[in-house]
Amino acid sequence: MSEVDLHIHSNASDGRFSPEEVVRKSAELGLTVIALADHDTVDGIVPALEAAKTFPQLRVIPCVEISTDVPTGEVHVLGYFIDYTDRELCDTLRRMRNSRIDRARGMVDKLRNLGVHIDWSRVTEIAGSSSIGRPHIAQAMLEKGYITSIKEAFTRYIGWGGPAYVKREKLSPAEAVQLILRADGLPVLAHPLTINDPETMVTELKASGLVGIEVYYHDSTAEEINRLTSLANKYNLITTGGSDYHGLDDFTETMIGGADVPLESVEQLIARAKQQTSRPVS
Repeated sequence: MSEVDLHIHSNASDGRFSPEEVVRKSAELGLTVIALADHDTVDGIVPALEAAKTFPQLRVIPCVEISTDVPTGEVHVLGYFIDYTDRELCDTLRRMRNSRIDRARGMVDKLRNLGVHIDWSRVTEIAGSSSIGRPHIAQAMLEKGYITSIKEAFTRYIGWGGPAYVKREKLSPAEAVQLILRADGLPVLAHPLTINDPETMVTELKASGLVGIEVYYHDSTAEEINRLTSLANKYNLITTGGSDYHGLDDFTETMIGGADVPLESVEQLIARAKQQTSRPVS
């Protein structure tokens, strides 16, 4: 169990637990630093920071995970230490979240044509006040027995290139990096090994201002960690990591603190934030 987890989701986007519950769970597990990194929203940051006041041993880093598009799939960019009140950032994320609704409806329609009948009303009920995402659709599918795990929904149906996948409004990876920089944050490439050519992407985004890549991710093998560490060193990038915890499937999901993220990663990230951002970093 690591003391650090720099990639956790709450029900502000497509996670199961509230920001307050994420903070409490992290503190109870003995973590000392976490980052709440919800998809395309910063709505969970203030509740998480407030909840963290009850647990002085735990530091919560404001973060966001921005979804972007490339011809061969999706690329996600994490923004650490963002100014979560930045108007341009908030307006852009709001437009992206609104596009999720049309996309989710389109996926439900495509699934119906494939013989997978789930109710739109149930998807919205599962999402609640959260921004509708693919995991909510996957949960509805799981409830009705069409799949045996959340992961199966993505691999068989709603993952990029799947028969029920629908595109939505997104930025390019470079645009996401620049948006994070304008919001006084530190852009980090999330789970690079999900990208067809990670080094080419790193090269392009480094020129746009990328400061790090996610190395210690999820269930990465030692070989994968070594490969990404070498890539980070080659381009003088910070190495970060986290569980990518959503709380949706206890059988297949890496739990909070389950990715072995070294304290050195956090120290480098904090040092870079103090050097680069205009706001105080405690």
